[in-house]
Amino acid sequence: MTPDENETAAEPANRRRTDPRLLELLVCPLTRDTLSYDAERQELISRAAKLAYPIRDGVPIMLPEEARRLDD
Repeated sequence: MTPDENETAAEPANRRRTDPRLLELLVCPLTRDTLSYDAERQELISRAAKLAYPIRDGVPIMLPEEARRLDD
């Protein structure tokens, strides 16, 4: 089975659902503060660090160098 066969039309690979229990456990690696989940952008937001960590293929990428800086 190819990766494409596992995908549904409504949920492409880059939008796979992340386990909510996992999101409850994750904290910002820089500040150790809690994160908020932005389902639309598929990001975990650290307000304290002003960073948005991407979620790719349902996997949170918790590396500061991969995070997007938040504009305030």
